[in-house]
Amino acid sequence: MSKSMKRFLLVLNCFMLSLGDSGGPQMQRLYFVKGGKRVWLSSCLETAGWPFLLIPIIISYLYRRNKGIPGIKLVSIRPALIIPCALIGILTGVDDYMYSYGLSRLPVSTSALLISTQLAFTAGFAFLLVKQKFTSYTINAVFLLCLGAAILAFHTSSDRPANESKKQYFLGFFMTLGAAALYGFILPAIELMCKKAKQPINYSLVMEMQVVMSFFATVVCAIGMVVNHDFTAIPREAEEFELGIMMYYITLILNGVLWQLFFLGAAGVIFCGSSLLSGVIISSLLPLTETFAVLFFHDKFKVEKGISLALCLWGFNSYFYGEFQNTKNKKEASNLDSSQ
Repeated sequence: MSKSMKRFLLVLNCFMLSLGDSGGPQMQRLYFVKGGKRVWLSSCLETAGWPFLLIPIIISYLYRRNKGIPGIKLVSIRPALIIPCALIGILTGVDDYMYSYGLSRLPVSTSALLISTQLAFTAGFAFLLVKQKFTSYTINAVFLLCLGAAILAFHTSSDRPANESKKQYFLGFFMTLGAAALYGFILPAIELMCKKAKQPINYSLVMEMQVVMSFFATVVCAIGMVVNHDFTAIPREAEEFELGIMMYYITLILNGVLWQLFFLGAAGVIFCGSSLLSGVIISSLLPLTETFAVLFFHDKFKVEKGISLALCLWGFNSYFYGEFQNTKNKKEASNLDSSQ
């Protein structure tokens, strides 16, 4: 792939990741705020839009065929890759449920701050799985993100929604934190899988891998829906939805579309960059998510959230500055070697 095409794909996937990450949580919280109660249904919607991934796969196939690339196939994934993709998909399904449960109990602003800690987990697992190098800036970012989450944990009394017990609130709190940790593992695991794949990695193959992962994640959540009788409860819940029956189904559809954009963008960013870059982009959208939460859901934004947000932003800036310095040092070293 040419550098210009890779840059274009990176920008496109960053846009899709940003759109899904900022819009997905808002629509999911809207479902719960306006009367939705089915956590398994909500979690299933996060990956149920996987058939949309067939569109970029077909476009990529037609593009390569027009270029006259020999031996191209519409489906190129080999059986050896399907098993690890399926395992990661199952973990994604579990992560979807944990995140949905947390969002059903927590305001969007609190959930977003907790999810931002996934950058710390991504950095740690990237170090263990794909040998991502740590710098002082990375360590500083991880420390600040963990400190921000700790401040939220000690100051939650004013944030608890009405008619919700402390037990329910803290269960949602730790489920969200667990979802951040699990997704922090999933991103480097996908990158490791790409590195260990015994076949050339291209954009089309990455999308095929995402189809397999999303399919198995959807199966996990669908099984939960069957056990919890969610399928039979949908028509009844639609009638009781505060915004009306039509808006109920529109909310479900938008949930599926926005979250699929998120996963599609995340996979594309990993292909064009790295798992850590994907984690950084997700975390850097925190201020936008917080703003939407205050505007649309009138979330309380008191001192502890402000301090936590400031620490998170400080951590992100530390990471970005460290990456900038690292890139600068590599260029200087490369120029020095070439001059010698």
